[in-house]
Amino acid sequence: MIALGTPRRPVIGVLCCNETSARPVQAVATRFIAPLARFAEAAVVLVPAIRDDANIAALTLLLDGLLLTGSRSNVAPEHYGGAPLPAEQQADPDRDAVALALAGGMIEAGKPVFGICRGLQEINVLFGGSLTTACDRHHRGSWDGCYTDMFGHCHDVELNQGGMLARSTGRARMSVNSVHEQGIDRLGAGLTVEATAADDGLIEAIRARPCGADVLGVQWHPEWDVERSPESRAFFTLLGSSLRAAASAR
Repeated sequence: MIALGTPRRPVIGVLCCNETSARPVQAVATRFIAPLARFAEAAVVLVPAIRDDANIAALTLLLDGLLLTGSRSNVAPEHYGGAPLPAEQQADPDRDAVALALAGGMIEAGKPVFGICRGLQEINVLFGGSLTTACDRHHRGSWDGCYTDMFGHCHDVELNQGGMLARSTGRARMSVNSVHEQGIDRLGAGLTVEATAADDGLIEAIRARPCGADVLGVQWHPEWDVERSPESRAFFTLLGSSLRAAASAR
């Protein structure tokens, strides 16, 4: 039972992916959920990535914010005029369609949109940017192998002075994990770079504030090590602050 007077938590949508486990299923890694409840202090609603059944207008009204999660699939090149994906890389056309439409609707409504890994790539494409698959050094292992080894592959990023991430973490440089087959090629119009890879300069974080609410994407996976990393917790704390700021402004 909910006690009378309990403050309403902002509602954040978490976008699912299309996978198959004997039959088609909607899936999202469980590890994305707890940090949103604990550190962003949000109530989580899972959003199916089913193009024909997604009511974008209703979801935009319902949700206070949106998290575009990471995924084993990659954004299809048809959305940014790129070359076909390598044969071994997965696509998820329905995830592409729902992510781009819903994120666009939320941003236009002045509601925050945050992205992790694939989510950063979707944000960049939504703003007119393009992606590249020429980032082999940023992915190690196999989706059918050991997740701990794969998500433990790390490198340093340099944070832009004065950016959201630099202010929230108090860091100019930090180590992040690296589990992605796509990366930003051309930066989308209106986006600002928040972080770059220290070794090869790949864009690792982006932000914007086009309609009064924060848009922030990171290429790494802060949900993976959030229990032991203050920098990862800062991402979710920022998300929670953005949710409440946007809600109070409406």
